[in-house]
Amino acid sequence: KADTDAGTYQLIIANAETHEPIDILPNRRKETIKDYLMKYGADVEIVVMDMNPSFKAAVRKALNRPIIIADRFHYCRYIYWALDEVRRNVQKEWHAYDRKKCKKMRHVLYKRFDKLTETNRWYLNRYIGMSKELKQAYELKEAYCEWFDWAKTSNDLIEIKKRLEAFYRKVEEANIPAFLKAIQTLKNWQVEILNSLSFGYSNGFLEGINNKSKVLKRNAYGFRSYEHFKAKILLNNLYKKIGVHLG
Repeated sequence: KADTDAGTYQLIIANAETHEPIDILPNRRKETIKDYLMKYGADVEIVVMDMNPSFKAAVRKALNRPIIIADRFHYCRYIYWALDEVRRNVQKEWHAYDRKKCKKMRHVLYKRFDKLTETNRWYLNRYIGMSKELKQAYELKEAYCEWFDWAKTSNDLIEIKKRLEAFYRKVEEANIPAFLKAIQTLKNWQVEILNSLSFGYSNGFLEGINNKSKVLKRNAYGFRSYEHFKAKILLNNLYKKIGVHLG
């Protein structure tokens, strides 16, 4: 994000193998992405992205049947968002003390059970014991994590898909709206999710580039010019390789 003359939000294009930024687009509009890829993306075979429908539509329109990979962090968080939505809804009916305490201790719902301390487990059992729906939501989150942890280590794509669809059925049986919505998103992106497990690429490294960009922007008290903003980030990465740092 940078409030430049070209817009508020930019898009970083990077090499998923070397983790080096290639270019920065002035905005995230579908037409901008499509035009850029049609001009420069002739040799691109694999694209890793977050789950933005406009990004996927632009890539499909511009490139010749590329392999699209959904970033793992972005599809996993839909399950955690669903769990958090359930937590927020059910705790509205609780006493003020438990509402505030559950919100403060919500991390115990998100961690894997085997990672919890004895105190964490006490709080977990207390709050899932206060709501059948929250207990079901927590169990669905754990079931998803079990699938994901196993899928990352498996080479059997057919079995990965089979177990994912078994998870969908668990969600449908529980009939919790937040989770039904989450798995609909996963279904819409299932090919790209399975690709992420087949090829192993992610765009997690972009978070580091984004953080460095924020530091550069802050140190420069913002950028009025998109071209200056873009040049600063790309040059910073280039100079970093030879041990020179831009302020």
